[in-house]
Amino acid sequence: MLRAVLFDFNGVLVDDLDVHARLLESALANEGLTGQAVAAVDVGARNDREVVADILQRAGRPSDPAAVNRLVARKARLFQEHARRLGYTFYPGALELVEGAAAQGLMLGIVSGALREEIVQALHQSGLRRHFKAIVSAEDVRRGKPHPEIFQRALAELNNQPPLPERLVHPHEVLAVENSPMGLAAASAAGLVSLGVAHRYEICQLVTASGAVKSLSEIDPGGLQTIFAEASQR
Repeated sequence: MLRAVLFDFNGVLVDDLDVHARLLESALANEGLTGQAVAAVDVGARNDREVVADILQRAGRPSDPAAVNRLVARKARLFQEHARRLGYTFYPGALELVEGAAAQGLMLGIVSGALREEIVQALHQSGLRRHFKAIVSAEDVRRGKPHPEIFQRALAELNNQPPLPERLVHPHEVLAVENSPMGLAAASAAGLVSLGVAHRYEICQLVTASGAVKSLSEIDPGGLQTIFAEASQR
């Protein structure tokens, strides 16, 4: 039986991956790195630390923690300015799915390579913050997706944060909603059932998912238990 849902954030709930890529280009421009350097890596599935380190290494630049943190902070400031001006854009069906899942008594969490401040701001803007028991962000893990650490951490929060569940939540009772092959690989490695959402990738690229849809708007929130049961059998 489904007891909890863990959502990726950027690319699943919030439609801002293009914004992040553009602002990352701006943050790196002062280093003489062009948009081609950003385009050469997948910015949608990993946290900014890993993406920036990868870009610097490919360019033959120093990728020590100080250099990486400086560029990540620069990009974060740019994103905060963007968010203050324009807010956050949620995908069609995202708000309804979260509200519907919460109404069924499911425990909800966010597992994302985004910064916590960005996640919390978006959830407050949308009125969804009260529904999420667990938020695991880039600052909370040492290894990003496809490593399962972020899902393991979220599961621990579901079990240990008040209000405590009547019994422990186990991985096979959790649905991970992801939009990337790396995210789905992390969910699988953590033992979770997964649902791929083809907002950014083709469905054929989400082959490791237990199930897949083109958009969150295709999901009937009242049918999550059925979706989970069918996905669990695959």
